[in-house]
Amino acid sequence: MSENATLNRRVTSIDLLRGIIMVIMALDHVRDFFHESAFLDDPLNLQTTTPFLYFTRWITHFCAPIFVFLAGTSAYLMGLKRSKRQVSKFLITRGLWLILIEVTVVTLGWTFNPFFNLFVLQVIWAIGVSMLLLGILIHLPHPILVALGLLIVFGHNTIDYAEAERNGKVGLLWDLMHKGNYSFYSLTQSQTVLVVYAFLPWLGVMICGYGIGKLYGRDFDPVRRRKFLLGIGAGSLVLFFIVRLLNGYGDPAHWSVQRTPVYTVLSFLNVSKYPPSMLFVCMTIGIALIALALIENVRNKFTGWMTVYGRVPFFYYMLHIYLIHTICVIIFFLSGYGSNDIISDQVPFLFRPQQFGFSLPIVYGLWLLVIGLLYPLCRWFNRYKATHHQWWVSYL
Repeated sequence: MSENATLNRRVTSIDLLRGIIMVIMALDHVRDFFHESAFLDDPLNLQTTTPFLYFTRWITHFCAPIFVFLAGTSAYLMGLKRSKRQVSKFLITRGLWLILIEVTVVTLGWTFNPFFNLFVLQVIWAIGVSMLLLGILIHLPHPILVALGLLIVFGHNTIDYAEAERNGKVGLLWDLMHKGNYSFYSLTQSQTVLVVYAFLPWLGVMICGYGIGKLYGRDFDPVRRRKFLLGIGAGSLVLFFIVRLLNGYGDPAHWSVQRTPVYTVLSFLNVSKYPPSMLFVCMTIGIALIALALIENVRNKFTGWMTVYGRVPFFYYMLHIYLIHTICVIIFFLSGYGSNDIISDQVPFLFRPQQFGFSLPIVYGLWLLVIGLLYPLCRWFNRYKATHHQWWVSYL
């Protein structure tokens, strides 16, 4: 196998996994807008949820960490074709661009509020800050950079104890860095910021993804790479089960025996995403590494579809938010709601009343509709990117 063929296969496996998790991500956002209890209860609340509803939410936990992790890997692969200085400049400028996009275009897509009474800092914000910082840190020797990423992932839960002593009231800067978890802060009398994703733990995930990129070096044997991925992935899962069983460090939410064995398993798997705990990262990235090893040589019609989504992730992300919310507006009016119902005190998204939505089977149907409508657009943009090389294309 030629070096170019090996490189193409590697990139395809990364795009394939990214495409799969992007499609799964849309399920969570469709659920937010269209499930009948999305703004009435937590789907992970073991006292009220069902296994089907729990799984619908839990499976989407894999999306953000894998996406951030692979963003780090892609940054390393970029360095195989460009100088470190060029990669650093790109990461810093794209990080700033993503932060700007989060508080403008993405926020508008979620809220449909042209007055921007609410700014939402979610995954694009966290990726932007992490990318900016990675652009600075990549000048460090590779072993030191990887050690820093591992230190953040495995050590940031020590901060949980200080947060617990303050009852979670840690202030805006601390929330931006570590806690997050849907914290509201008033900026002016009419404008509020909602901090969902804190950047420090996600920076650790991105750095670890950058570190794994070394396995995709031009001279790295593919068989050896797959063994490494399987070994590290399996080791991460073993660590997850051992530490989770101990029910101490690694996640602020402890598991407990529930009313049935099934719900006890659900409790065991219910680790913290906001911010992503050490156990959350071990569980999600462990499975991601195993998946990367297993899908490297898989080629069929399904993988072809998923790869299209994975090659245009930012384009897909932006479109899917606006498409989902637009469908919500249409169903809002078809359901008999009027202008007096556009704004809800309980829900920050316009055209989405608290008492609104459908059962899970209909939510899944709407999800399939959304990803189906997005496919031809993503395929078109993927072809556009392949034939156009203007500087701005790389930022989309």
